[in-house]
Amino acid sequence: MDLGIDIGTSEVKVVLLDGAQRVVGQASSAVPSSRPQPLWSEQNPQDWWTATVAALGQLRAAHPKEYAAVRGLGLSGHMHGATLLDAQDRVLRPAILWNDGRSHPQCAELELRAPSSREVTGNIAMPGFTAPKLMWVEQHEPEVFRRTARVLLPKDFVRLQLTGEAVSDMSDSAGTLWLDVAKRKWSDVMLDATHLKRSHMPRLVEGSEASGTVLAAVASQLGLPAGVVVAGGAGDNAASAAGIGVAAPGTAFLSLGTSGVYFVANAAYSPNPARAVHAFCHAFPDTWHQMTVMLSAASGLRWLRTLTHADSEALLVAEAEALPADTPVPLFLPYLSGERTPHNNPHACGVFFGLTHDHTRAHLARAVLEGVAFAFLDGQQALRAGGAQIDSVTLVGGGSRSAPWAQVLADTLGRTLDRRSGADVGAALGAARLGRLARTGESVASVCTAPPVIDSFTPNPHRTEALATRHLQFQRLYAALGAEMRAPSSTQD
Repeated sequence: MDLGIDIGTSEVKVVLLDGAQRVVGQASSAVPSSRPQPLWSEQNPQDWWTATVAALGQLRAAHPKEYAAVRGLGLSGHMHGATLLDAQDRVLRPAILWNDGRSHPQCAELELRAPSSREVTGNIAMPGFTAPKLMWVEQHEPEVFRRTARVLLPKDFVRLQLTGEAVSDMSDSAGTLWLDVAKRKWSDVMLDATHLKRSHMPRLVEGSEASGTVLAAVASQLGLPAGVVVAGGAGDNAASAAGIGVAAPGTAFLSLGTSGVYFVANAAYSPNPARAVHAFCHAFPDTWHQMTVMLSAASGLRWLRTLTHADSEALLVAEAEALPADTPVPLFLPYLSGERTPHNNPHACGVFFGLTHDHTRAHLARAVLEGVAFAFLDGQQALRAGGAQIDSVTLVGGGSRSAPWAQVLADTLGRTLDRRSGADVGAALGAARLGRLARTGESVASVCTAPPVIDSFTPNPHRTEALATRHLQFQRLYAALGAEMRAPSSTQD
């Protein structure tokens, strides 16, 4: 039996996987977040561990025999979170999360300090990444920075509690801007630029390699057997890829969750920072991936439901689907939380354009479905411009349960999208698979296979052509308004 633990932004999810890779059981426990100031997003690291213990307790109670047979454990988690510890591994301040935008000014400063930054890291500096966050701490909380002895990512803080070891994997570490992504090692150039040293960083392993074993006292507390092997694990997207078989070059997934991700596995390091494409290490040796990220995807429909007092998001989708295909609807820029790819603008905001007295809630819903799809098309174009080969795409995430929205995405992207069984388990499933690889040494190809296809959505060529025209209008709209989407003078520093 293998155990997967995913430290999500809203909850910790755990799964048990048997020898046939069947999900035996799963459980979750919520994690609170706070936004004490505009653009800020923080969590208490101890809450990750508390939620992990709670979720594992549920799993143990529901499946005691299987839980007692666990031999391998894998970790995944939301990326980029800056977890600052002192010399005694005590938390110094709340962790600054991936969706925190306060360090936008420090990004420009980082690239001035390290002119080779994009070449080394494969990425444009963005406020979501970890390194600019540490620069912000140094400038605004100098005493905290002075006391910082170790910087960990969220899942690696949980690993520290489990194993007593400060270790990270390549995929998660690639999102810090401290990793030389091509060489898969810490970059002294990038560390020097943020006034840090290698001693501040955890030891690096591949995601499918062992990072340690669960401490005896912790195993007793959690009811796990002695000697459970803990894999390096992965950032949440790379772990999700492991879970749905996106390991070979050319395989891809599109995640329609709170945020939106377009992830493509690569055989080589393939950066395209000019288009705000992320080039990261994959969870497996000698494998990389490209990824585009939009910060508001399915959350845009959730926002519209709240705004219009709709009974459910499913009702909004049904109302949108009931409109004739050629019905004129407004354009929607889905940048409710800023945007990464392709704009790298934390101050980008949402826009409905073209409203008239004739428009109803259904028209707004259709506009949201299309606007999110257009943002994914921006991402697909950026990936292709960076040389990505995209052979097959699996659709995952909570929004993927909506067949009408899946069809809009297929029509907009002009490619077939597959839904697969087990995709809803996501990163926790991939983490469990990495746990198995770490304890058995099996090949990636034999373990990280693609689950069976449930259904597929094939693009309608006529709709693809019509949506391509609207997508050009969508791009021109942002081009016209982008200059107005900038930081207020009060937040420039």
